[in-house]
Amino acid sequence: MSAAQWRRAMNSAATAAAPTTARPAPSARPASPSAPGVDVIATPTWLSRLAARIRLRHLVVLAAVVLYPFVASPFFTYQIGAQSLALGLIALSLTFLGGYGGMVSLAQMTIAGLAGYLVAIFGTSSMVSISLGWPWWLAVPFALLGATVFAAAVGWLSVRTEGIYTIMITLAIGVAFFYLAQQNYTVFNGFQGLSKIAAPELAGIDFREPVGFYFVALGCALAGYFLVKHLVRAPFGVALQGIRDNPRRMESLGYHVTAHRVAAYAVAGLLAAVGGVLMVWYNGRISPGTVNLAQMISILVIAVLGGMKHPIGAFVGAVVYVLLQNFAIDLFVRERFNLVIGGVFLAIVLFSPDGLLGLWAKLRSSLGRPEISHQKRRPQ
Repeated sequence: MSAAQWRRAMNSAATAAAPTTARPAPSARPASPSAPGVDVIATPTWLSRLAARIRLRHLVVLAAVVLYPFVASPFFTYQIGAQSLALGLIALSLTFLGGYGGMVSLAQMTIAGLAGYLVAIFGTSSMVSISLGWPWWLAVPFALLGATVFAAAVGWLSVRTEGIYTIMITLAIGVAFFYLAQQNYTVFNGFQGLSKIAAPELAGIDFREPVGFYFVALGCALAGYFLVKHLVRAPFGVALQGIRDNPRRMESLGYHVTAHRVAAYAVAGLLAAVGGVLMVWYNGRISPGTVNLAQMISILVIAVLGGMKHPIGAFVGAVVYVLLQNFAIDLFVRERFNLVIGGVFLAIVLFSPDGLLGLWAKLRSSLGRPEISHQKRRPQ
């Protein structure tokens, strides 16, 4: 018997000796929805999932911010409400980077200031020799695009460092841009800046009015807030939080750490750029004083006051900051404003590292509200 015949004989014997496995029964098809006595479970859509997350407090807050300009004076609508929403949007960009990406950047106000400068340069301002005179619906997208690209470049330079080194690099970029804007007269008009930058009119609504501008700022703030809430639950946001906790492990799992961090800087830059456009419309001008060191630190203070782990904390911190900025001079002289802000910042950090929202959570727990567990035990 040849070797080939021997192998065929052994293979046929092994096949005959092996037990026959029963073929799996075909899975039963789902019953027709029209069949009686059958419960059909509908697949939840994104609308039903969103409705499941909405609570009564969310509806109350939404109703309050919508009705606020109709019950408040023009001063509180414009000076307090609209300014808080614009600053909160810039602080939200830092909250997204620091709270979910572990990257503290001091260049967020610089990115917002660059967007404001680009709106004035592409659009209309007092300096006709500098401004190009584009319509606002064309100047604003180009300003947002330029600021977002600049934010990605800042991220590309700084993501290779961690901790204090990232803060120092972003601080150096911010200070360099401040001196560039102050000393350059061809593009930025030096220390005088660019003025007479008015908010646009759309469909007969004048956004220069307090109520109109407030709703523009509110719409942008809500869009930025829901964008961050969606991203932190999306695969990109989950991977970014994993990179924040352990970048080496995420890299070993196949994630591109640098690309995720640069993308996070770009998203944060877009948020800051929208806030910068709102601020330049709010002030009606842009100057190097808008992007100086004090303003860069102010964004960090706002984000920490509200709580770096909560997207809504950026707006809470902005409201507190704007209220202190407007009414602290009634108790202290204007030169002592930074002392008041520093004292409040120090107190919040000492008693609640998670900001005002963390302090609120501690107060709720101290009132003795029981924690209800929704986890069910498995049967033994």
